[in-house]
Amino acid sequence: MSDKDSQDDDSDDSDSLSSGGRSGSSFTTFINSVISGFLRNWGCLRSVHNMLNVPTQSFPAPSSQQRVAPSGLSGRNKVALKPGHSLMDWIRFSKSGKDLTGLRGRLIEVTQAELQKHNTRDDCWTCIRGMVYNVTPYMDYHPGGEEELMKAAGIDGTDLFDKVHRWVNYESMLKECLVGRMATAIKAVIPPPPTGLAPPTSAAPPPPKDSRPRYDWFQTDATVHLVIYAKRKIPSTGCTTADLQAGVLRLEVLLGKMSYMIHLRLADEVEANVAVHTAFSVGKIQISIRKQAKGKWTSLGQPLEFHNTFVLKKDRALYYRDCALVSKTKVNHNTHVFRLQLPRGTVMHVPVGKHVYLKAIQDTEVVRPYTAVDQKLAAASQHSSQESDLYLMIKVYPDGVLTPHLNSLHVGDHIAISGPEGNFSLRPLRDVTYLYLLAAGTGFTPMARLIRLALQDFDTIRQTKLLFFNRQEEDILWRCELDELAADNERFQVEYVLSEPCDSWTGRKGRVDESMLKDFLNRPDGSKCYVCVCGPTAFTELTMGLLKQQGFSDEELHAFQG
Repeated sequence: MSDKDSQDDDSDDSDSLSSGGRSGSSFTTFINSVISGFLRNWGCLRSVHNMLNVPTQSFPAPSSQQRVAPSGLSGRNKVALKPGHSLMDWIRFSKSGKDLTGLRGRLIEVTQAELQKHNTRDDCWTCIRGMVYNVTPYMDYHPGGEEELMKAAGIDGTDLFDKVHRWVNYESMLKECLVGRMATAIKAVIPPPPTGLAPPTSAAPPPPKDSRPRYDWFQTDATVHLVIYAKRKIPSTGCTTADLQAGVLRLEVLLGKMSYMIHLRLADEVEANVAVHTAFSVGKIQISIRKQAKGKWTSLGQPLEFHNTFVLKKDRALYYRDCALVSKTKVNHNTHVFRLQLPRGTVMHVPVGKHVYLKAIQDTEVVRPYTAVDQKLAAASQHSSQESDLYLMIKVYPDGVLTPHLNSLHVGDHIAISGPEGNFSLRPLRDVTYLYLLAAGTGFTPMARLIRLALQDFDTIRQTKLLFFNRQEEDILWRCELDELAADNERFQVEYVLSEPCDSWTGRKGRVDESMLKDFLNRPDGSKCYVCVCGPTAFTELTMGLLKQQGFSDEELHAFQG
């Protein structure tokens, strides 16, 4: 995306991006054009998708903003658009009533052979998540140029699209270009039905032979309890997100790359609060809810859309809940920590290394990714005393699309927030002895909680070192906290690098390069190293390339993705 509301801007404050510096992709096509996220009037597309019997997906945002990086290091190439071919021009053109599909309003089922026929500049179809679009009219409006768009011509472009920004709302941007659905669209994996929504004779799990989760339930006169059997060990944090609103329970359990969902309209009225209890080692999750009136239910409730489905997380539409601003704390001259409170009835913990998406409606719907931090760098492990509070460190750009709106919020105002996203896993850290963190600008945000976790929960990590890149000294985030932590804990070290230092600066200067990394990274004999990188796309791509040149394998590296 080409906006300045970056979660992970680098030391240049230029138009680069990232909430984790996703590396470049061959399909940055749609991303560049949808900086405004959802359009308000997306209902038309929803109706079309319902008519086609395809679940509506909304993908507002994985990866961060792609802004033009300095020194020609951008991971994508923007082209100069002709006059009258801006984003807003495309929106006006797509609403003009012209036939952009060439099918005079008909929706068709597209075979693989038919899709492959439309692979030229003047006749270009592509498929995203089972839906086929005629992107020919969009060619001249695409900021990345037709060459990038043509990489998905006549083929399924879903994987190329997901490599950069799963969140991008291509549905609203291309809704007038919708040709129809693929004849072989992938359907969700639906587990066998549970023992039934009527009260079971026993709360013990059934003995199915497959590994897909299933659920059961039981009740007392005052409470109802839903039990999920994951059939595997569960991560110690951030596995389950529960939303109970107006009698509707939506429960999502993250199991690696998979997502299991329970979605029910409960049989009777309940209290607004929900309790989640997890037995991590045995893979059991229990959801407890109090009934408003005592008595026995004859059923748990009515199944809703996507109930009891087990799909890849990347194929699960994002879900938003309205959170209230509790406070805004200044970090430096342009960055604040926003403290947001989840609504009553929501239980959500954002795991280390994951991010969420913020969505606001202005002229259009705008979505941006931000990585959760703790209230302080050395915050207590696990949940804080205020489990319903979420902390986001956000840099405010005066001419940004979303951050001026965020900065204008008053205490008590609301903003829509998604559940946790991202592919970071703690598993590789189990045997690591040396952890190196390379961050640029607000690419520091995922590193903040990772530093605390490494020092408190991983005794095997002998040394955690942060190399932190910024433009000027005043841009360094949480510098006092970092210096204090380094002074108090011999297992942590931090070094700062400035690209525009003042004359009195005695630390490292310049930008990331081979010699700097060689000097910073130490690989003692017998050690196991792991390196995490986060920053704008250009920074991340360059740094990851340099690390691989120095002999680090893919298994020893992680680039945070937003």
